[in-house]
Parts: sequence; C-alpha cells; structure tokens
Amino acid sequence: MRANILSKKAAVHWLYLLLFPSNSMTKVGHIYLIDDDESMRTSLSRMLKDVGYIVEDFSSAVTFLEHSVPVAPAVILLDMQMPDMTGLDLQEKLVQLGRKTPIVFVSGQSHPHQIVKSLKRGAVDFLFKPFNLEDLLKAVADALEFDRRQLKRVSKEVETKKDYATLTPREREVCFWLVKGLLNKDIAVKLGTTDATIKVHKARVMDKMNVESVQVLVAKYLESDLENFQNN
Repeated sequence: MRANILSKKAAVHWLYLLLFPSNSMTKVGHIYLIDDDESMRTSLSRMLKDVGYIVEDFSSAVTFLEHSVPVAPAVILLDMQMPDMTGLDLQEKLVQLGRKTPIVFVSGQSHPHQIVKSLKRGAVDFLFKPFNLEDLLKAVADALEFDRRQLKRVSKEVETKKDYATLTPREREVCFWLVKGLLNKDIAVKLGTTDATIKVHKARVMDKMNVESVQVLVAKYLESDLENFQNN
C-alpha cells in the first residue's frame, strides 16, 4: 500500500486534473488525516497537499481532539484501527460534541459490523487499504461538497433564527398557528382577538421572517426547528 501510493505520487497531479478538470489546483478544503502509521500519514499528506488541499495530520484520535480546530469545509480521513481510541470511538465522541465534520474511514481490515456502525453514525464513505487513488480523491471531494452543503444549511438556519428572535411574543404565537395551518379568523379565536389584528401581526411576521408566502414560512420554520427554539 505504501509503495503503491509513493510510486504513483507523481501521477496524482495529472490524475486529479483528468477527474476534476473544472477545478483549479488550489482546493478549498481542509483535510484532517488521523492515522497511527507515520509513513502512511506522510505519504497521504504529501499526496493531498500536491493536489492543493490543506492537510493536518494527527498520530492519534486523542491528539486530534486535543489540538484540532473546527473549520469548514473539511473532511476527516480516519483510520479505523488505532490504539487507545479507535476510529469508531472518535466518531462517537464527535457526535457527542456536536462536531459534524464528515468522516471518510480508511482501514486495513474491519469487521462488517464496524463498517455498518460507522455508516449508520453518518460516515460518508469507507475505503479499504490498499485503496484506489481515484476512489480516495473522489471520496474526499464528495465529503467536502457534503460539508459545503451542510455549512450552507447551518448558515441559513442561523439567519432564520436571528429573524425569528426579532418577533414579539404575540407575533411568535401568530407564526406558530400560521405554520399549523390555521386561517386568520381561527387564530383570532385562539388568541382572543380580532381578525383585523391578526392580519396586522401576520404582515409583521412575514416581513420580519423575510418570506412572501405562508408556504415558505412553514418550510423555514420546520427546517430550523423553530418550535423547539421557541421553547428553549
């Protein structure tokens, strides 16, 4: 495997251009490489840097937890079998910490239950050593694209919650019942007020939430889980 990577290292540049001709050699993406095999870390790190990625390598999961700083878009290339803390253990720890950087597992040998467990927990790919260079580069590119989409969703959610935070308590009540599908007159009955008053509150809700239809309001509300945000 090591010889395979090293002997083909010079060809990676051209292979990557053939696979992804629209991309420049300066990649927007951060790779955390975690493997207890020093020669593996060195060869993979050099190869990935050669195609333009920023690479941080770590000799153990514990070192990664102690010293890595979350950035995005990023991907974690994670060895499954390591002493002290396995790849699965680290994946579980990251879930507990709420760190959502996508993981691509690499492993010399793994039991089927480990593979299934890692994928169920959200790993985006699983590669066996020795792996094909094309598969590795594609897995990295796919994981980074996944993280870009994830970052975009999170950014959108943050903006939605900022907008929601500007609503008054009564406007939040109106928003809640609009999302539940009630008409203005029904909301007026629920809140003990008039239809005209609810129309005013609804207009303010729509303006503050930057939406032009109740359908879009519903989508934003559900996607950002505003009902639970409201109750926190």
